Amino acid sequence: MGELQLRDVRKSYGGMEVIKGVSLDVQHGEFVVFVGPSGCGKSTLLRMIAGLEEISDGDVSIDKKVVNALPPVKRGIAMVFQSYALYPHMSVYENIAFPLRVERLPQDKVEEKVQQAAKILQLESRLHHKPGELSGGQRQRVAIGRAIVRAPSVFLFDEPLSNLDAALRAEMRVELAKLHNDLDATMIYVTHDQVEAMTMADRIVVLDGGIISQVGTPLELYHRPENTFVAGFIGNPKMNFIHVTGKSANEKGATVILPNGSELTVAVEVTGDIAGQDLILGLRPEHIRLREADASLDVVPNVVERLGIHTVTYSSVEGSENVFCSLLPGDAPARVGEVLKMGIVGQDCHLFHKDGSAFTRKISMSEIDPAQMHL
Repeated sequence: MGELQLRDVRKSYGGMEVIKGVSLDVQHGEFVVFVGPSGCGKSTLLRMIAGLEEISDGDVSIDKKVVNALPPVKRGIAMVFQSYALYPHMSVYENIAFPLRVERLPQDKVEEKVQQAAKILQLESRLHHKPGELSGGQRQRVAIGRAIVRAPSVFLFDEPLSNLDAALRAEMRVELAKLHNDLDATMIYVTHDQVEAMTMADRIVVLDGGIISQVGTPLELYHRPENTFVAGFIGNPKMNFIHVTGKSANEKGATVILPNGSELTVAVEVTGDIAGQDLILGLRPEHIRLREADASLDVVPNVVERLGIHTVTYSSVEGSENVFCSLLPGDAPARVGEVLKMGIVGQDCHLFHKDGSAFTRKISMSEIDPAQMHL
């Protein structure tokens, strides 16, 4: 079993509350990722689950047992940190075996568990090496192996890939996803990198200022963010936001007026009159077209990045408080200082109230879950 429940969990330092009533259910075998900007509370929440931070209020339960008062070693968890925390004078074998030595397991059991972990992590040929002789990725695998041999109910990962270079991070993402499938284990993973979250998670928990802003599958958060915070955090490059004015609404959606005066109908569910309301249009860079569409914007790029398969432009656009970004085909005719007409399709857009809360989009289930496309 590997079930985790958080019930109105809070953490305060003096008079400052940093975790403000978090409730969450994690089922056995799930890979759940906590994401959010620096200071949002994701690592603090993970450390509270682990028993490394005292819980100010609320309950943490693992396999239906409240563990608030239990030390980390009694909680049935194993934690992998950002730093590898390996013993430099010990071999890989002894580093992995260390928690088993502490438990005073007989040598035959130690040998069995270490060899099993080494096989899973492809470290069999490195067991007699010291950590200083390994690459960063191999050291992180040793740290993971030390967690595996404890056979915990829940694995906890605190930004384990942030010390690796880009190529190794990509490689380790694949290895961690495979490890999750092989072990059928419950994993809670903290990262500030939304790419890691999107590629590995069964569900993502987006934290903002000590509260949960939204929980969902990667594609649910991408296609149906509940507010501008989640919409801007999930997706790379981040979503563009343009201030627009509501005109009318019908069964097709909401018609808004763009800053350049053109009109666009966004496929969202609307209740009530939106005429004259200040609204926010959300448009992902990858959904911008270089052809006629439902509406268009004349954009003058300030910066153009040629990435081969893609061209990325950054511009100033009326109604947008931040830089307007577009992700175009690699051969796009974009040049700094020259006008580029960009098409917008209403079906691709998002719409938000002035307070940042989202209108519900009218999209098919297959857009959120490709597994449903055959239904």
